[in-house]
Parts: sequence; C-alpha cells; structure tokens
Amino acid sequence: MARQYLNPETLSSTSGRYTQVVKSGNMVFIAGQIASDPSGKVVGENDVKAQARQVYKNLEAALKSIGGSLLDVVKTTTYLTKPENFPIWSPIRAEIWPSNPPTSTLLIVSALAAPAFLIEVEAIAIIGDR
Repeated sequence: MARQYLNPETLSSTSGRYTQVVKSGNMVFIAGQIASDPSGKVVGENDVKAQARQVYKNLEAALKSIGGSLLDVVKTTTYLTKPENFPIWSPIRAEIWPSNPPTSTLLIVSALAAPAFLIEVEAIAIIGDR
C-alpha cells in the first residue's frame, strides 16, 4: 500500500520540516493544526475562539486535499495552553460535530510551538467508510 505525503497549498508552508497529511490506504493522519493562514500569519492573536475556528478550517482544508471532510474524522487530540479556554473552545467543537463526534483527547499544556498559539488540534480520519 503506497503512502501519500502531502503539504496542501491551502495550509501554511512547512518548509520541508514535516508533513501536514499522510494517507495510507483509507487512513489519514493530520499533523497538529495551529491558527495560521496559508501565508503563515497567526489568526486571532490572544483570541482562542478565532484561533479554534482557524484550526478547524485548517483541518477541513487538510481533509479536502485528499477527498475527505470533517465527517471522516474518528479521533482528535486537542492541546490548549490555558484551562480557562476550555469553555470557549468546547462549543466550537460542538458546532463542528453536532452529532456523532469523533473520540477526543484534550491536554492542557504550558506552551505550543510559538507563544501566539493558544490551541492545536491533530486528527485521524478514515476516508470512504461512512
């Protein structure tokens, strides 16, 4: 089974440092998405709601790059830098998956890759089994 390693143009450039999306068979692994636009600019600095919306927009773009959608996600891992952001982020996640949400792990961490980022979400999806 051939693997595809993708860095969609709709996501910020990785400059060859890592791969945004790996597809193996019908399994898709999406690297942690942060609140950056395709040019790499931070979206929603100091605003976890705006950052969460951008993160899910990036996840959706990653999935579209391989013919999938957010409905194909079966597992997410979310990293928040502040526990008080949980009640802000949680309703946004519920908007994305109002029913049958994927399994989920939430971690509160002291920092992400850059201080401006308040949230990061990685995902696993299965394409074509709905």
